[in-house]
Amino acid sequence: MTTRQTLQLLRDHESRNILFIAPDGSWPIVWKRANGVHVWDAGGKKYLDLTAAFGVAAAGHANSAVVKAGQKQMAKLLHAMGDVHPHARKAELARELSRLTFERWNKTDGKVIFGSSGFEAVEAALKTALLATGRRGVIAFEGGYHGLGYGALNATHRGHFRSPFRTQLREFGHFAKFPKTKNDLPALEKHLHQIFRREKTGAILVEPVQARGGINLPPPEFLPLLRRLCDEHGALLILDEIYTGFGRTGKWFACEHSGVVPDLICLGKALTGGFPLSACVGRAKVMDAAWPDSAGEAIHTSTFLGHPVGCAMALAQISEIRRLKLCERSARLGKFLLAELSKIHSAKSKVICSARGLGLMAGIELTLPNGRPATPMALDAIQSLLRSGCIFLPEGEHANVISFTPPLTITAAQLARAVHAVHQVLSL
Repeated sequence: MTTRQTLQLLRDHESRNILFIAPDGSWPIVWKRANGVHVWDAGGKKYLDLTAAFGVAAAGHANSAVVKAGQKQMAKLLHAMGDVHPHARKAELARELSRLTFERWNKTDGKVIFGSSGFEAVEAALKTALLATGRRGVIAFEGGYHGLGYGALNATHRGHFRSPFRTQLREFGHFAKFPKTKNDLPALEKHLHQIFRREKTGAILVEPVQARGGINLPPPEFLPLLRRLCDEHGALLILDEIYTGFGRTGKWFACEHSGVVPDLICLGKALTGGFPLSACVGRAKVMDAAWPDSAGEAIHTSTFLGHPVGCAMALAQISEIRRLKLCERSARLGKFLLAELSKIHSAKSKVICSARGLGLMAGIELTLPNGRPATPMALDAIQSLLRSGCIFLPEGEHANVISFTPPLTITAAQLARAVHAVHQVLSL
């Protein structure tokens, strides 16, 4: 099927709000296959992928060990009954996630609630916080993105996603500014204390690095501050590491940069390398205090809970991240990438280019001299880069941040090529 035929079918049969199709045909491409750090479109053109397909392909697209694990599991057991009759891979993955998180961090057990999409992990965490504390309120942050299910949407800040549905939301989220520097923290702490005094707040939900918000990095003291405030007020600290987890920022999880241990951590995206599976992992004491023993009917479940194919692929993906030392690779290449991005400047309309990042999660923000976002230029650049064979995504509320979240298997030479392509496009 050609690109034109595929897009026409989607025009005819998919909700028109899903896919943006440029009138001139320049966007999107139709993916046909992917391997390693490359993608091929329906016409056979090869692209360098700087997105890892929303950060999913951490160990590379179609990693052979992950694919084989999925194929082997599919041939043996394609589906099981998540909360009724389980399977061994789910038990093994739950144990592995406990070992990878709370057993590494503070020598205590972790317990898991599986889901399919990232927002389901967030909603499992929100439910856990309510059951554990008896308080409905949740503090979240401006620019944060936690998914679009109706529970998660209460804590997702951007009006583009929230506004059409606000009349159906309970609005239990209370938003604070995401800090940029250490100087922002005193005012933030004061504001958070006010929210805790004013509202019955059971949790703080935060991304250690905001991905869709624009690759926003807080000061190192931010997470320790939130940990202290949660302890003072008897609230749970929930870290949304759906994007930042599994080596993306140069460590297994971004919270490890500051040594902060959450009460609950939400995982997804790179967990399996390509199968819909997510997990909310919590300290065993917190999970046991929140959730009662099953009496035969689970309070929170789903048809595909802990899907056997996803669990098998996740075990293989974690093994590959270890074997290939991708956390260390991400840290090393991330320093190289940030140094290269910092050299970019634009001679075009005096646009200001500002680079930031942690590990292989980086971005270059385009702003005008008056401080306004240079959104048209960023979007034009991303379309030009696509035509030249590089896949990028825009991030941030104003879509003026060109983001780099490539497979962690990318080479320094490939990163240098991508940065050079960005520099060329911005200098035309």
